[in-house]
Amino acid sequence: MERTILITGAGAGIGRAIVLHFHGLGWNVIGLDKDGEALDELRMALPDRSQMIDCDVGDEGQVGKAFEQVSDYLDGAALDCLVNNAGIADPYCGPLEDLSLDQWQGWIDASLTAAFLCSRAALPHLRKAEDGAAIVNISSTRAVMSEPETFAYAAAKGGLDALTHSMAVTLGPQIRVNAIRPGWIETRNWQKQSKREEVEHREKDKGQHPAGRVGEPQDIAEAVEYLCRAGFVTGQHLNIDGGMTVKMIYEE
Repeated sequence: MERTILITGAGAGIGRAIVLHFHGLGWNVIGLDKDGEALDELRMALPDRSQMIDCDVGDEGQVGKAFEQVSDYLDGAALDCLVNNAGIADPYCGPLEDLSLDQWQGWIDASLTAAFLCSRAALPHLRKAEDGAAIVNISSTRAVMSEPETFAYAAAKGGLDALTHSMAVTLGPQIRVNAIRPGWIETRNWQKQSKREEVEHREKDKGQHPAGRVGEPQDIAEAVEYLCRAGFVTGQHLNIDGGMTVKMIYEE
């Protein structure tokens, strides 16, 4: 049976890895991103079973137009999984007293508002899935374990956690809703070609993780796959962080 997944923030990093992972599994993939150059690379890499759509998912009008294209692509078929991955990657916003309302709203819209807009738009398609559908929200360990000067990012991800359990109790049993909280995931080598970097981590960086290494986007893609298939899991927040949040770090 053909299955279809839609990923926001598909052009780079975790989103790109999820697109490639599920395409490799034989799924149809739909990717939304506002970076046209990154989407063009994916179109070249995935000439079949895919649809890449230019869209700022924090903008209601653009989401509406994008889902008209999604509906055309599905042509009456179900959407089996929505991954709300989009967001501003850099969490640091500087001193609170210097943070403007526009800057604050940018972080909120890119992650939390986008998840609301895309989930709302996707519902008619998700409800067509005969065996039930899944929504996976990409949150962050910073939702529960902040660093200095990450106010808007932490608030957006914390809101995404709350949205997750609220949707889970409302949309079930037909649609299961879970969140993944990535920790340190190295994404610089998963960018579009013009921005890609090869990265070597220090032993000190690896040593912060009981798993012995920094995370990779593929780690998150595999967790999304699990949550797509885990029929008895909903309303959960899964930390994928190599154990970093359970290890006490001492300043040297």
